Amino acid sequence: MARQDASHCSGAIEVPVRRLGVPGGRSLVWQQVQRRAASADVVVLEQALRNLETYPLLLRQARMTGGLTPRVALWGHGRTYTKPVSRIETAAKDALTRRASWFFAYTEGGADHLASGGFPRRRITVVRNCVDTVALAQARERAGTPGTQEFAEAAALRSRHGLLPGRTALFVGGLDAPKRIPLLLESAGRIARALPGFRLLVAGDGADRPLVEAMASTAKSPVVPLGHMTGSQVALLGAVSDVMLMPGRVGLCAVDSFVLRTPVITTDWPWHAPEFEYLRNGHNAVITSDDPTAYAAAVQALLTDQARLASLRARCREDAAAYTTDAMATRFCEGLLRLLSETRKPAADKLW
Repeated sequence: MARQDASHCSGAIEVPVRRLGVPGGRSLVWQQVQRRAASADVVVLEQALRNLETYPLLLRQARMTGGLTPRVALWGHGRTYTKPVSRIETAAKDALTRRASWFFAYTEGGADHLASGGFPRRRITVVRNCVDTVALAQARERAGTPGTQEFAEAAALRSRHGLLPGRTALFVGGLDAPKRIPLLLESAGRIARALPGFRLLVAGDGADRPLVEAMASTAKSPVVPLGHMTGSQVALLGAVSDVMLMPGRVGLCAVDSFVLRTPVITTDWPWHAPEFEYLRNGHNAVITSDDPTAYAAAVQALLTDQARLASLRARCREDAAAYTTDAMATRFCEGLLRLLSETRKPAADKLW
């Protein structure tokens, strides 16, 4: 992948997947899960119109008698967040979803959408989607503790790039269209002209990396390109940065920002991912109007208000505890157990 962020799970079993291109640059996907699904009580599938294996499993569930067919649960956003969709596509996804026996929603917003469309609230589990940040949190803690190796490495990082307290911002993520890299770079230039010594650390890779490198090569550029970074490297970046600049799509970076104690500054752009809901303007983040001038001004204002910045960073540290993979797994398991307890019972609020 261009972002270099693909990973594999050692406990996972890969199944054969076939893809069929269709007009409009989209594709249909057939994941060969039928043999494994046949022996299951519950099958959890992605909420996606393109996944062809979903349709026969839902149809078999609709005709089931005596509990001989697995119940189908869906996992996903609940609604389409990150792109505009037609009314027909929205209606089709909602119709597909209503046939499921259970839904695991990323966030409360997705659950609210489902419930407003008639999906029973008692059959929705909100998992609070997140990533495992335990190692990142531990590394960030060490980077802020005098006497540790990470603390010394953070000091060396500040010295190497001439980073100043109250003048350092961080971007971590894919360098591609959803992250609105041109707006990020334009904002960095505006902020640097207003705040001498301002630096923007850019950690990531992707199609727009040449834009970052081109700006970094100009005289007195505030941009510091670092390439793809992970784990303890990102923790060091958090330790030397004051804020996280994300004028484009906010997703799981919200969770990282809490652990790193670098409050996100973003805009009210309409195509954020579900995890944008974790941000609260003025509490653990700053959300501005979707305007380059307003955005740059908000960054400048926060970096020059140390009391307000300290408050936001403290709230980030507190809120990190609310978004953990352990808590997400617990919610998922609780939902599965509730569904499993009903697999031999007729559904009182059958939707099909």
